[in-house]
Amino acid sequence: MPTGDDVLGYFDTLSNWGRWGDDDELGTLNHITDDVRLAASRAVRHGRSVSCAWEIAVPGEMERSTTTCPCAADMPGAEDMPLPGFRDDRHWGFSSERLGITFHGNTVTHVDSPCHIFWDGTMYNGRPHSLVDPATGSAWAAVTAAANGITTRGVLLDVAAVRDVPWLEPGQGVFPEDLEEAQRRQGVRVRSGDAVLLRTGRGRARHDAGAAQGFTQAGWHASCLPWLHDREVALIGADTPQDVQPSGYRDVLMPVHAVGLVAMGLWLLDNCDLELCATTAAELGQWDFHLAVAPVRFAGTSGSPVNPIATF
Repeated sequence: MPTGDDVLGYFDTLSNWGRWGDDDELGTLNHITDDVRLAASRAVRHGRSVSCAWEIAVPGEMERSTTTCPCAADMPGAEDMPLPGFRDDRHWGFSSERLGITFHGNTVTHVDSPCHIFWDGTMYNGRPHSLVDPATGSAWAAVTAAANGITTRGVLLDVAAVRDVPWLEPGQGVFPEDLEEAQRRQGVRVRSGDAVLLRTGRGRARHDAGAAQGFTQAGWHASCLPWLHDREVALIGADTPQDVQPSGYRDVLMPVHAVGLVAMGLWLLDNCDLELCATTAAELGQWDFHLAVAPVRFAGTSGSPVNPIATF
């Protein structure tokens, strides 16, 4: 079990600053090479796709206003439309929406880019927090660094099944020995460039009881960080907001977020719904798959809501 000083030391021993150049904003996504993407395509052996995201509740998790116009010609300003014949077309109508959402937190499925977290006022690769402007967003390591999408092999590690429980209780951490046992039972090995998705069973609990509140949850323990670094994992996800809470470390509230994003440049996929992915994997006897994650290209933003798709 790493001590508090050990975890603080991870900021140096697990650092990827300068590994891919001083101007690198991709961090661990650099592990996803062309060869890794080609190999990921060979994980498709059945052609079955499943979503790993939660449906976003409206209006529970989103501000929404919807406009409906049964006949577009009745729309205010239709008489000024430059399209010839617009005001005379009486058949077609439309609906449109204005949406507002806060996606960081413990309910919406989203990806975190490296600029999401600072440590001592510094972001990944040594850039100052001042590069994040309140008006224009981040000029460094924003989600647009992944504009071409994240396409790689995904590996689901079902730790709830390893411990033979429906779900891990809030505050229970996942340790490297759990990851090793999950690999052994499932007959899969994590390799360079993979995305590793951790099932704690929170999705099952959430389906049964509704959205979880508060910030006490199961998740990755800080001791997993060297394991992930050594295996050159490109992306991690979980059915929680990643870090076990409480973390067990007074000086590092969220070590997986802090060390992962700031030191390693490790992209995070928070709040997945992994229940269908897990039942599909168990049915097919296949725990790896092609994973596609496409963040919305929000300029200067520290993340994006996403719908990760696993294809077996």
